[in-house]
Amino acid sequence: MRVTAIWRVLHQRFKDNPNVGRQKDTDARWAKKDEETHFGYNNHVAVDNAHKWVRDYEVTCAEVHDSQVFIEILADNTSADVWADSAYQGENHEISLAAMQMRSPVHTKGNRHKPLSQRSKKSNARRSTIRARVEHIFGSLTHEQGGLYSRVIGLVRTQVKVGMMNRVYNMRRLVTLCRRDMCAI
Repeated sequence: MRVTAIWRVLHQRFKDNPNVGRQKDTDARWAKKDEETHFGYNNHVAVDNAHKWVRDYEVTCAEVHDSQVFIEILADNTSADVWADSAYQGENHEISLAAMQMRSPVHTKGNRHKPLSQRSKKSNARRSTIRARVEHIFGSLTHEQGGLYSRVIGLVRTQVKVGMMNRVYNMRRLVTLCRRDMCAI
């Protein structure tokens, strides 16, 4: 209720003065993870684990959780394995992956009343060594390409910017693979 009242006031302010509205990103949203609050957009990616390519991506506002676009990103995936963390664990995801003939070595998740066994912890640790390759991509996008901040306004422009960043990452990765004589991909 309170959010809609605030939005009405802002909407009226944008109508009264169009210059104010041009400088505000009305497509971006707030998201809270742990104790940190973020405003903006998410870059959801599907990665080829063998060569660290960005195969597919989806850009959404920050409030959309990764698990909500999980199946859409994997629709054109040719890999048989999907390496994901415990946020993607669930019966609906397992059924969808089985229908796409994919295997799901997703992390197992414990809860307050049933903590993880030692076997599950070791299994998650083995899976994490494979999943860590994906994090290198986000590190490169953030530290080498300035991907943490976007100076564009609107979802469409952000989708173009993030898409270009993903493509530039793939080009840089191709140069690295060619330098290592691994270009026969």
